[in-house]
Amino acid sequence: MGEEATKSNPKLTLLPLIALIFYEVSGGPFGVEDSVRGGGGPLFALLGFFVFPLIWSIPEALVTAELATTFPQNGGYVIWISSAFGPFWGFQEGFWKWFSGVMDNALYPVLFLDYIKQSLPLFDRFTARIPALLVITFSLTYLNYRGLHIVGFSAVMLALFSLSPFLIMALLSIPLIRPRRWLAVDFGKVEWGRYFNSMFWNLNYWDKASTLAGEVENPSKTFPKALIGGLVLVVSSYLIPLLAGTGALESSPSEWADGYFAQVGMFIGGSWLKLWIQLAAAMSNLGLFEAEMSSDAFQLQGMSKMGMLPAVFASRSKYGTPTVSILFSATGVIFLSWMSFQEIIESLNFLYAVGMLLEFAAFITLRLNKPNLYRPYRVPLPTFWAAMLCLPPALLLILVMCLASWRTFFVSGAVILLGFILYPILVQAKNKNWILFEEDSATLHSSGWQQCHSVVSELNDLDQENKGVELLVTSPFASGEEELCLVQSDSKV
Repeated sequence: MGEEATKSNPKLTLLPLIALIFYEVSGGPFGVEDSVRGGGGPLFALLGFFVFPLIWSIPEALVTAELATTFPQNGGYVIWISSAFGPFWGFQEGFWKWFSGVMDNALYPVLFLDYIKQSLPLFDRFTARIPALLVITFSLTYLNYRGLHIVGFSAVMLALFSLSPFLIMALLSIPLIRPRRWLAVDFGKVEWGRYFNSMFWNLNYWDKASTLAGEVENPSKTFPKALIGGLVLVVSSYLIPLLAGTGALESSPSEWADGYFAQVGMFIGGSWLKLWIQLAAAMSNLGLFEAEMSSDAFQLQGMSKMGMLPAVFASRSKYGTPTVSILFSATGVIFLSWMSFQEIIESLNFLYAVGMLLEFAAFITLRLNKPNLYRPYRVPLPTFWAAMLCLPPALLLILVMCLASWRTFFVSGAVILLGFILYPILVQAKNKNWILFEEDSATLHSSGWQQCHSVVSELNDLDQENKGVELLVTSPFASGEEELCLVQSDSKV
């Protein structure tokens, strides 16, 4: 039943994938207000959204494009890390990034209510806020269950609606803009931890869409184009509203808190624009939640197909969606909703940073150790300069981690420790047959742990080039001499 649902389920095409990447990373300028507050004024916020994409977003997007097209399967970075460093670190990567993603998703119902409470103060009360968070979470989870193609189409519509009021606001702000306001900065009010965490959070997660690569139509060609389109859309969605709002208003940095863009709209256009922005924020959070949950759920589904998680996580509904994985992710969102906005950002950023350092290391390791791996898209740099491309974002990741609070170190350390404990427990459960795990058809070892996964889903494309290609394929559960198997296409040189 699950396989039939998967076959009949429509694949993601370019435009829906761009919209999903946009919502994985951004969703619009909602939440960027903290960059103005943390930066002590507009100057650092604007500079950040010009500079950070160059040293962070572009390198991450390029690395994602190469690895996602090399391994076009659900699971994304879990497969990359397993291929480079083995199953233990692949599992840790998956656990850290899943936990970080669930924490990220816990933000969106909170952000939704932060905007709504400006018009409906009722949702600032604990008694109304908690039931509202539960209703939002359950409703969005059900929509995600109904199908990824519905989520992708919805993301396109939501993106158009959510960005429209900011285009109107930018046009209306032109007569009010005073360029000197963009240069304002109060060094006494700069909060570097808040600033870097805000910038990092608003510009990360470019790799997230790779976890559902198996659901994308022609991923080798679609992914690079979608990442470029997503990059342009994300940076524009931040800079245009910030330039309009900070250039038109003479406001204190402390006023720029979550939901402040609604007040900016009120000043520039009136109450109608304020309400439109609040509604757009609400709708944007729907898209953010749906995109994040899709990636988290298909990551668990991919890990289950690899034998890292029990088989129940790979089960699909009649709509082709991984039901148990969706419910598991939704439960995590509910349990993490009690944390404050800033606490969630710091903790998810820390875990995400640890995972990204491992991804950059895997990218370089695969370039060095498996140069003949078939790469439909390859970052157009030799390996040394590809490594240099990863250096600035790696240093940024380390900086973000160093600026974390002691509470963040404690929470993140506990998650990392839990991952180290879970892995041997799952290995034992697999070996002792305590729980049913997926068995891949290309098992290399009788224990079922060592599986050989094809790294290319479109071998027919090779026939068009009329050349033989040797594919180094890594089993995520192989070790030692059995780690690699050699697959050769039928076509001849």
